[in-house]
Amino acid sequence: MTVTLLPDAQARTSRVPHHARPRAAGAGAAEVPVSMIERMTLILDAFDAATPTLTLLGLVERTGLPRSTVHRILDQMIRLRWLAHTSGGYRLGMRTLELGGLTADHNEIRDAVSPLLHELCQRTGMVGHLAVLDGHEVVYLDKAGGRLAAMLPTRLGGRMPAHCTALGKAMLACLEPSIAEAAFRSRLPRLTAHTITEPEALHRTLAQIRLRQGVALDRQESLDGIGCVAAPLRVRGTAPAALSLSGRVDAMSFDKLARVLLEISHEAGRALVPRRARWR
Repeated sequence: MTVTLLPDAQARTSRVPHHARPRAAGAGAAEVPVSMIERMTLILDAFDAATPTLTLLGLVERTGLPRSTVHRILDQMIRLRWLAHTSGGYRLGMRTLELGGLTADHNEIRDAVSPLLHELCQRTGMVGHLAVLDGHEVVYLDKAGGRLAAMLPTRLGGRMPAHCTALGKAMLACLEPSIAEAAFRSRLPRLTAHTITEPEALHRTLAQIRLRQGVALDRQESLDGIGCVAAPLRVRGTAPAALSLSGRVDAMSFDKLARVLLEISHEAGRALVPRRARWR
């Protein structure tokens, strides 16, 4: 489960979905990125499923970059097919789609697991996520659920710090402790009063997860009022992805959901075995 509400200055410096980032313009705002790559990334990150089209003003507001800078970079990105003109402003261009199609591993995981995830959400009434681990962050490959899904600020391709999500902790617990430790070396953002940020406490949490067959819990660690349970998808000793169920924390039966999720994660892992063989 993931969120984007960052209550303190420490969290505001971390990578979070664009709509929660502090704007770079104005007094006391975050430092404006200097390199062209950073500025292009800010512009690309400004788009999401809810706003696939943005005006120049919208991009300026979301990135915090100067209007003249955004206008100049947009011209170059359109020429290079990263962006395209459309009625009402700008949208992502064909180059992003072409490169996205090259992520075969993630596409195959999503193709194999998404039907199980959507069926699971229908059975439980929870919001489901499928994610992979990228360093100290989780990247969302799919999201499913009912009305509550629209209230959770997660999106396909979005990222969240792994240490405060059940998904991230489930996958970190599958790594060798020395490798998982690398995710805790930098300063960890605190998203809520319940977020665990102390390395020793996180190590203890991962040890407990390993004793629960990889099941990880998030009790309001990433968003106040929201709970989550996650389980890794094991394929021949590795965990290329994880599944989770999220909902209002006061209405969740964590033990029951964990049993259901373990069953589905095992089924999803078996579905990935023949595909995994082709990746090697």
